[in-house]
Amino acid sequence: MASAFETAWTCFEVTLQDRVAHIRLNRPEAFNAMNRAFWNELPAIVDDISDNARARVIVISAAGRHFSAGMDLQNFDGVGGGSGPVRADIAGEASRAHLESLQDTFSCLDRARMPVIVAVQGACVGGGVDLTSACDIRYASADAFFCIQEINIGMTADAGTFPRLCRLIPQGWVRELAYTGRRLSAGQAQEIGLVNTVLPDPETLLAHALSTAREIASKSPLAVAGSKVMINYAREHDTETALEYLRVWQTGMFPSADMAETFKARQDGREPDFPDLRPVRRGM
Repeated sequence: MASAFETAWTCFEVTLQDRVAHIRLNRPEAFNAMNRAFWNELPAIVDDISDNARARVIVISAAGRHFSAGMDLQNFDGVGGGSGPVRADIAGEASRAHLESLQDTFSCLDRARMPVIVAVQGACVGGGVDLTSACDIRYASADAFFCIQEINIGMTADAGTFPRLCRLIPQGWVRELAYTGRRLSAGQAQEIGLVNTVLPDPETLLAHALSTAREIASKSPLAVAGSKVMINYAREHDTETALEYLRVWQTGMFPSADMAETFKARQDGREPDFPDLRPVRRGM
């Protein structure tokens, strides 16, 4: 099976350099709107990189003026259709299962074994907010803005915005953005903690994201993976439960060999050399 870097994707360009996987939304003519192919391709790419430990960090960016216009409205063609009348409860069950698959498109970023950095320029609306809120680190250019667009087309955001945003920014801001559909500027997003840094332009933005990714890639992959696991776990649990889980993790996966290599490299005046994570076996 071809790797994520060997496949010709419809919506993405995927490259690998310096142990950093760069996933680039690549439909600038459509403002990187999320068409049907998008929802299948993104988890396939991320899961392949994560499961096979093909990189130590993932960076997501976008071609063109805007990061993403969100859900391609053509996806709604035929919604509610079918070959004949269907009971509402049966249709509802199928809709729930379909929505779960859409949510998983962004949850794959959360569960990836390596950090995911996103670089946002221009518009980041609707599904773009779902995507960015699932990433570990968010950077934006000065012209970027975020918008929970769903309210402006008469629906509730449902692919992951609310469960994640409520843990990232004050709830009052989530409510204002969700109820009004207003734009949140890059500067405001930094002030309330949604983005880490605002850069002056898209070129500087991407350079900064890739530089941070290379810095992370130089660290122990096992220690970085452990940090992501523990941060995610602590986000979902109380302090004592998280501390207990950390004790269990450290007991089984304390990177003593990587610590020894760090100290030896310092003595030798060189950069440490760490092994990559091993691929994960799925199924039989």
